[in-house]
Amino acid sequence: MIYKVRIILDAKEDIFRDIEIDAASTMEEFHNAITQSFGFLGNEMASFYTCDEEWTQNEEIALFDMSENGSEVRLMNENFLEDVLTENTPKLIYVYDFLNMWTFFVELADIVEKESGVAYPNLLFSFGELPETPPEKNFKSDMSYDYDDSHENYTDLDFDENWN
Repeated sequence: MIYKVRIILDAKEDIFRDIEIDAASTMEEFHNAITQSFGFLGNEMASFYTCDEEWTQNEEIALFDMSENGSEVRLMNENFLEDVLTENTPKLIYVYDFLNMWTFFVELADIVEKESGVAYPNLLFSFGELPETPPEKNFKSDMSYDYDDSHENYTDLDFDENWN
């Protein structure tokens, strides 16, 4: 089966790519198709995140295992597109380059039969140009903090300056 997928940059402007890709592709092959369709070099860290209908981020599927404690990390080269992106779970979040945080919304649009003579992945449609720098993110927290700024300077906090 062939997945028709729309990948939308998280920006005010409409910037997206429509890709056809074999459902049996690995998530790493899907990552490569996305980076090529947007003109990235593909040499930065990236992750997919499963999410719900409201785009709430859940489980990470990483390009590489960067954990120090040997935890179970799902890797792109070990997971297949058809097992992650389905009609029941048609959305993913994709983040490319963790220093710049290029963030994309990925949505399964259609599932069709493979056409003979077509090479997959296949870029169906490209709309908008990628900006020079990633769009700014306005991160917000559900927590509120009470900040006490009553100490004008830190000399009256009564602690040993040579504690270490």
